[in-house]
Amino acid sequence: MSDTAKRLLEKRANTWEATKALLDNAEAEGRGLTAEENEQYDRMTADIVSLRQRADFALEEETSARAAEESMRSLMAKRPTTEQAAPEEETELRRFLKGEVKAIDVRPSSEEARALSKGTATAGGHTVPTSFYGSLWEHLVEVATLVGGGATIITTTSGESLEIPTTTTHGAAVAVAEAAAIAGTDPAFVKRTLGAFKFAQLVTVSSELVNDAGFDLEGYLARVVGRNIGNAFGAKLITGAGTTEPLGITASTTLGATSATGTVGVPTVDNLIDLQYSVIAPYRNQSTAKWLMRDSTAGSIRKLREGSGTGAYLWQPAVIAGQPDLLLSKPVLTDPNVAATALNAKSVVFGDLSAYAVRIVNGVRFERSDDYAFNTDQVTFRAVLRGDGLLIDQTGAVKHLVGAAS
Repeated sequence: MSDTAKRLLEKRANTWEATKALLDNAEAEGRGLTAEENEQYDRMTADIVSLRQRADFALEEETSARAAEESMRSLMAKRPTTEQAAPEEETELRRFLKGEVKAIDVRPSSEEARALSKGTATAGGHTVPTSFYGSLWEHLVEVATLVGGGATIITTTSGESLEIPTTTTHGAAVAVAEAAAIAGTDPAFVKRTLGAFKFAQLVTVSSELVNDAGFDLEGYLARVVGRNIGNAFGAKLITGAGTTEPLGITASTTLGATSATGTVGVPTVDNLIDLQYSVIAPYRNQSTAKWLMRDSTAGSIRKLREGSGTGAYLWQPAVIAGQPDLLLSKPVLTDPNVAATALNAKSVVFGDLSAYAVRIVNGVRFERSDDYAFNTDQVTFRAVLRGDGLLIDQTGAVKHLVGAAS
């Protein structure tokens, strides 16, 4: 871990200790937080989130810089001769950026796919063409939480409807006497379809920037396209209603717990424990079992303690860059598209997120046009992602908490 990341995480840990001291002081005096203390708590909670993001970013930058240095050393140690042809992928990307070809499919190879996650080293950052998909994917994962948060990723080469058997019950075995007929119930399946809904964006760049060798066009496109398509796709993976868009995880999970009345949907300790244990052990104990909520909900839950309210805090902040915080010993993912705590709102999700399938068709397709913005001397890049999402195990692998109606 870099020194910068360490310092940021240490500052985050100190901020968390100060936050706990603020809560402990109010509790020791037998009162709630004052308006001024609530404002201070909100500021410190925002700092906790910000410091974590900065630490992860510092670690990524360090990893990219190291890979870039290694790539440069390799290039300097073995300069290509005139007889040597440039790698095919590098040549294709350069021709595309120059406008010599109008379209390019950008997809991961089997080797790259194993490293396409936030905080993982790619093949040299923005210095070599083979890193472009990795960079784009990392930015997409930043905002499409489920894509990099444990969901099952299904990549197909074409977009025809993909029929998926969805489990609704696993059936049951029964005790059988000697020589008696074997009974029991069968598993139940229904057929669901994963489609290929389109998410796209146009990016316009001035011709001067395209032709400027010192401008990191790869990095710019990776950031813009990754984040924007990730925002559009990721939002539907959380709240999509199905039929004309992905069926989001909050729309397809079953009820696990209801918050206490009079709390305006904010969960209590007991509510969270009830939600966690509403998911049966085979799913609850998986490494892919995680919490999913928005940051504001996480801020409320950080105040909760075990036992009667005087025990240890349920929330356990991460002290290693790239590692998630823990709640009741399980990792926490945050996504702004999950509903805020409110009456009837599905504000917290828990379970085995690998039971949710995300289909992606052929990675991301890029196309270039020199004519679309001809009158402004701009080059237009079009990015298209086709995908879908569906909870394929609906036996209770993932459940949600809903705010009490009153």
